[in-house]
Amino acid sequence: MKTKKKEKKPPLKTGERMDLLAIEIILKKIYLTEIEVAFITGLSIFTLRNDRFLCKGIPYLRVGARKIMYRMVDVIQYMERQRITF
Repeated sequence: MKTKKKEKKPPLKTGERMDLLAIEIILKKIYLTEIEVAFITGLSIFTLRNDRFLCKGIPYLRVGARKIMYRMVDVIQYMERQRITF
């Protein structure tokens, strides 16, 4: 009887729960994908795409023809601007 080896899945796929190792990896990155930004901010990928279309939200970089990246610094600044103080 053969047993299947468990293959390690990449830590980030849309709709999957992320483990602590993936979170540590994200926090050490300088540039993030839209999936990573969606996870960190709690915004949906569709909201990020719509914000880009409307020229608002988090500043981003277009790398090549289709790849979108966000700087971690910009994501943190965006989240700090949303902070509510009393």
